[in-house]
Amino acid sequence: MRTEPKAASLDKFIQYTKSWRRPAEMEPAVVFNEWASGNEPPSSSLPAQMAAKSMKILAPDNVDAFHHRLLRAYFTENRTISDWSVLGAVASDVGVDSEEFLAATRQRDRSLTEEVIADHNEAINKGITGVPAMIFNDTFPIQGAQDFDSLSMWTARLLDRRSG
Repeated sequence: MRTEPKAASLDKFIQYTKSWRRPAEMEPAVVFNEWASGNEPPSSSLPAQMAAKSMKILAPDNVDAFHHRLLRAYFTENRTISDWSVLGAVASDVGVDSEEFLAATRQRDRSLTEEVIADHNEAINKGITGVPAMIFNDTFPIQGAQDFDSLSMWTARLLDRRSG
């Protein structure tokens, strides 16, 4: 996780987004678009993670909708989700007042940053070095986009171990 913004070349980022084809092929219900907008790539994941934590405090009933809308803004609409105006618009899209959301987030800036960094450090301590990631049985990390059959297989193996 970068806490400081990083300027990546747009061409390099567009090339990176071509890797989204594999997860898109695994899950046809989800739309991944290679970066084709004139928007700058996100400079850091920190603002979006802070926004998600802020939503949990400000409007807990909207957290899931915010999460899904944020993913769509990034992967489908190619929006710069490190831009606070975009994050405010995403909050508004799920029924939360943008101005109130941004003000509440700014007010908690330091504590939200510390929480996100603590979560990141905890993940590293558990052996997680990439996203997405899941931890099975509090010890077994599975990283990267996985198809349903692979997840089912890992789940079955872990359940067998627990019962055996």
